[in-house]
Amino acid sequence: MLIGVPKEIKNHEYRIGMVPASVQELTSRGHQVVVEANGGAGIGFSDEDYRAAGATIADTAEEIFASADMIVKVKEPQAVERKMLRPGQLLFTYLHLAPDPDQTDDLQASGATCIAYETVTSDKGGLPLLAPMSEVAGRMSIQAGAACLEKSKHGRGMLLGGV
Repeated sequence: MLIGVPKEIKNHEYRIGMVPASVQELTSRGHQVVVEANGGAGIGFSDEDYRAAGATIADTAEEIFASADMIVKVKEPQAVERKMLRPGQLLFTYLHLAPDPDQTDDLQASGATCIAYETVTSDKGGLPLLAPMSEVAGRMSIQAGAACLEKSKHGRGMLLGGV
């Protein structure tokens, strides 16, 4: 299978759908992986890191969407990306469809099979792909709360955790 990993284009999103170790795992099992140029830069991985793991590098997302059997992302596809999906293609990412009827309509019209990370269920009924994100959100809530308490943001000027 040819697996494509485009750069995330959502505002303030720096992650990428696969780290080099994930690419190496897939290529060692006979899959081909193509990553968009500079896709991992936001999390500290270079194109050379991806090449060393077995990926090829594509110049554009358009190349990836045109050739890949499966697209792996982090965030929901933006409108320009949804237009590039095609029948028979697989999309694997967080989708968050409930508040976004336009995305839902576009994905249905694309003919692609779209799998939302947040709905993947284990044989015991758990949500193994959502659980780590919930942990991250929980940890970040303290950081966000602390920022809101800063005087410069009209907070009370409190320091969480004391001196």
